[in-house]
Amino acid sequence: MRSLLFATAVLSLLACEAPPVEDPDAGVDAGTEAPPTRLRVATFNVKLFFDSICQSGSCAAADFEQVLAPAAFDARATQLAQAISGFEADVVALQEFEDQACLDAVTSRLAGVMPYGALGEIGTAGSVDVAILSKTPLEKVVGHRDLERLVRPDGSRTNFSREFLEAHVRAADGTEVVLFAAHFRSKVMDDPGRRLAEAQVSRRIVMDTAAALPGALVVMAGDLNDTPGSPPMEALTANGGLLRVAADLPVTEQSTYVWNGRGEAIDHILQAATPAGQVVPRSARTWKDGSRGFAGSDHFALTADFEIARPLP
Repeated sequence: MRSLLFATAVLSLLACEAPPVEDPDAGVDAGTEAPPTRLRVATFNVKLFFDSICQSGSCAAADFEQVLAPAAFDARATQLAQAISGFEADVVALQEFEDQACLDAVTSRLAGVMPYGALGEIGTAGSVDVAILSKTPLEKVVGHRDLERLVRPDGSRTNFSREFLEAHVRAADGTEVVLFAAHFRSKVMDDPGRRLAEAQVSRRIVMDTAAALPGALVVMAGDLNDTPGSPPMEALTANGGLLRVAADLPVTEQSTYVWNGRGEAIDHILQAATPAGQVVPRSARTWKDGSRGFAGSDHFALTADFEIARPLP
C-alpha cells in the first residue's frame, strides 16, 4: 500500500509543468544588430556673447567688443541655456562665446542637462570663440588652430580664423562620438581664399579621424559662412567627402541666416562616413523664433539626429 501511494505521488509531481525558463539568446540570430541608439547634434551661432569686462580697451557703442551690464549678462546666459536645453541634444557646437566666463555662465544653468563643456579660446582680447557642450564627459579635447598651417589658392599662408575644436565623448551605448566645432572666416572684409583653405584642411582632419576611428561617429558642425555649392562647401563634400545632413530637406527649410531679405544655409552639420552610424533621413531641423533668428541671435540653430548601430557580441 505504501509503495502504491509513493508511486502515485511521483506520478503527480511528474505531471506538474515546470515553470518556463527564458533563454536570453532566444530569438536573436548571431550577427544581428542591437536596436540603434539615437544621438542628436546641434550647432548654434549665438551672436557675440560678451561678458561684463572690456578686454580690448575699445568697447564703445560703435566698437566690436561690447560690455554687458551684470544683469544683462545674466539674462543673456539664461536665455541661451534655455534655448540649448530645448534642443534636447547630446552634443552642441557653439560659436561666438567671448571667453570661459561666458561658457561657465551657460553651463552652470545647464548643470542637470548638459554640464560638460570646452572652449576653443584663441587668446586675443575680445575674441568670439567656438565651444562644445556635452551631456557626457569630454574624454579628449584637441585644438587644431596652432597645429595646422593653411594655404590660400594664391599660395599665401594663413590659419584657422577661430579654433577648430575637436572633442571626444560617449553615446548612451558607449559608442565614441567625435565632434568638431568650426567657425570659418566671415564675409565681412571678405577673405574667400582663407575660408576655402579652412574647408580643405577641415575635410582632411575630419576624414583622417574617421579613418583612424571606424567605430566612432564623426561629425563636424558650425557656422561655415558659405552656402551649398560654394567652393568651401564643395571642398568639404565633393568626391566622396563629408555628408551635409540637411541636404535632404526642401531648400526653403535649410536656411539658417537671412541676408538682404533672403534665407541662406551657412550653418551646417556634416558627417564623415563610418560603420558606426548614419544620419536619420530628414531629421535635420532649423530652430527659429521669428523670421530673422533664434534666442536673441541673428542665426537660426540647426539640429540633426543620428542612429548608432552596434553589432551584438
